[in-house]
Amino acid sequence: MDMLNRYADQYSMQQKSETSGQSHTDGKLDSQPKNKPENQPPEDKPDYELSTFYSVTFSSDGNVLSVYDGEKTIYSNDELTTLARQILNEGYPSGRKDNLSYVIRQKDGYILVAFMDNTVSEGGLRTMMRNVFIVGGASIVVLFFISVFLAERIIRPLEENDTRQKQFISNASHELKTPISVIGVNAEILSRELSQNEWLSNIQYENNRMGELVEQLLELSSAENKEVSMEELDFSYVVTGEALAFETLAFERGTTLQSTIEEEITLTGNQNQLTQVVAVLLDNALRHTTGNYIDLTLQKRAHNAVLSVTNDGKEIPPEKLEHLFDRFYRVDEARNSEDHHYGLGLSIAKAIVEKHGGSINVSCSGGKVTFVVVLPTKLARHRSQKFL
Repeated sequence: MDMLNRYADQYSMQQKSETSGQSHTDGKLDSQPKNKPENQPPEDKPDYELSTFYSVTFSSDGNVLSVYDGEKTIYSNDELTTLARQILNEGYPSGRKDNLSYVIRQKDGYILVAFMDNTVSEGGLRTMMRNVFIVGGASIVVLFFISVFLAERIIRPLEENDTRQKQFISNASHELKTPISVIGVNAEILSRELSQNEWLSNIQYENNRMGELVEQLLELSSAENKEVSMEELDFSYVVTGEALAFETLAFERGTTLQSTIEEEITLTGNQNQLTQVVAVLLDNALRHTTGNYIDLTLQKRAHNAVLSVTNDGKEIPPEKLEHLFDRFYRVDEARNSEDHHYGLGLSIAKAIVEKHGGSINVSCSGGKVTFVVVLPTKLARHRSQKFL
């Protein structure tokens, strides 16, 4: 439109006598407009040369003075005249008609209707867009399959490594159970014969610690890999039972466990494993709380059972929060295993929750640490059948 406006502004119509060359008002008119005036900027000339312009001029009383068809046979003079009269009747100073852009100019002694043919440019644009979609679509498809292929090549070793690691932990834990049991029995027999012995007591203590670690590793392996039976159960009853058991432990440590449990929330799951999840979260809150209260809530939201445990605690940096569910991870790296906890409890809880089709998350703000477990109240039918 900017180029069409410049064309219309620079347009002029000359009237010359056929014999004397003097201007008059009733002789023949030169219908060739000066569409490339001498004062046109040189850099604009290629645009004009590659564009097709048409024009129709009218006298003040509506008579046609000239018609310029751009030296093309696309539109006849009659077609351009009819189109120009229609545009004048509509009264819009500029616009579009089919593939033609137009402007109206009130010139000195005549009215100009100038057109610019957009057929070639719009056809080129459509061709370009079609090619872009074809080439782009094909490229996306090719890149998708290449990405899938490369992703599989990259992820396969990681999956195999993770599988081997889990299998090793499971196998090693099973193999360690027997020697740990033998050491424990022999130490017990020796303690009866030697009565009190410092070195023997140390052996028994460390052997018990090792036994507990192996048991937790076996629990983790079972939560991640072992198929367990699923049944309809009252999750509210499960949570209430664990809350009652931990109320006594909390009281002994000077802490109050506040429970808000919505009744009759049922879901499909394994009772032993879900009991373990609740126990892990309550035990974790009890060991790390810095306040006097622990809040336990269970409620139903939409088609989910939402369990949350909140306790007062030290601020945990965001970069450490995301690793809380990693195996053997501890926020306080200086802590040892004297409390018989090895950083596996939350990993076990996460594995159980995910096996039940749920999710577990942790947040820390305002001196409060909150663990939230979301479990679907009903597992998909095919998953229930699989576990059963």
